[in-house]
Amino acid sequence: MRSPIPVCRYLTLASGLRIHFTEVGQPVPGRPTLLFIHGGGPGASGYSNYKLNLPALAGAGYHAIAPDLPGFGLSDKPEDLRYSSTLMVETLRELSLALDLGPVVLVGNSFGGGIALEFVLEHPQSVCAMVLIAPAGLADPATYWPFTEGGKAFAAYASEGPTDEAAFRDLMTLLVHTAGTIDDALVAERYPIALSQPRSVFTTASIQPTWQRLHEIECPILCFWGGDDRFLPPSQALVLLEQALDVKLVLSNGAGHWYSLELPDDFNCEVIDFLAAVL
Repeated sequence: MRSPIPVCRYLTLASGLRIHFTEVGQPVPGRPTLLFIHGGGPGASGYSNYKLNLPALAGAGYHAIAPDLPGFGLSDKPEDLRYSSTLMVETLRELSLALDLGPVVLVGNSFGGGIALEFVLEHPQSVCAMVLIAPAGLADPATYWPFTEGGKAFAAYASEGPTDEAAFRDLMTLLVHTAGTIDDALVAERYPIALSQPRSVFTTASIQPTWQRLHEIECPILCFWGGDDRFLPPSQALVLLEQALDVKLVLSNGAGHWYSLELPDDFNCEVIDFLAAVL
């Protein structure tokens, strides 16, 4: 069966889980690898979430790795696994050590942003900077997730699973400011993967209360948020500004929950400038 996304490299973890990851650029002495962490939406993968960003960062001279987290992309998806943020942090830590990446720049969106926050709190010496796109982990999900338009739609999807391609496209459209961003190519990448995901990927997903420890994060952070985010309220960006030590915030009313895909040129330029300033 033809893969819906490009096949790159695989690593088998000590647990036996087989993890797929996309790799662009070459390691450069003295320059950290960028470790991209995708979100928790149906059909997500490192490639599909960051395909408009990886070439630009590689072109700017950076080595980048974009794994498919367990339960996503082309990585293993066992039904009996608990797909918590802690599992994801452990996976990324093992991957980083196996590839000898050294201190990295974490790039995470949504659930992937929450994973990045947990990673830096657990392994602060292994992270030299972070780029976050509407990250989870800045507030208790119980205070907002059941009430946002996207959160309610995602909960329904987690309960029922994919019904048909049209319904899947409708859910994807909630992620963005302009519906046309969700084109046929994006659906063709993500829908077949969504069909392969057990519901446990979504029903067992959880994050640690990183919102209680944001003041401990010392590395520089660049954070993006779309004003039309229907999943995570843009007001949460102020929590990060108030509590973390070194934060630059980029807001735009031209984006929804998926800034890096919706405004890729702006995102790529901001990230390149940020890295040049802090590394």
